[in-house]
Amino acid sequence: MSSQPHNPQRPWWSFAHVWLLIAGPAIVVVAGFFTYYLAVRMPDPVLPTQTPVKAESGQGADISQAPAVQARNHAATGSLPVAENSKKP
Repeated sequence: MSSQPHNPQRPWWSFAHVWLLIAGPAIVVVAGFFTYYLAVRMPDPVLPTQTPVKAESGQGADISQAPAVQARNHAATGSLPVAENSKKP
């Protein structure tokens, strides 16, 4: 007499890991539709295309408004950038 345990086959939807695998892509699809809804419902305004005004570099100018090359040199050397109009001949 061999007694083997009786394991009936369960349907696929009764396993929790199946729903976990289905939930991931389903959430992404729902989030995509929600993002599309937000993009259509509340579009960003179009900005005017004007040429940017060149920042003046002077004694009163903030270092955050300095041109990129001067700011890079300041970060590398630790000295403040010298304004072009304040250089002595």
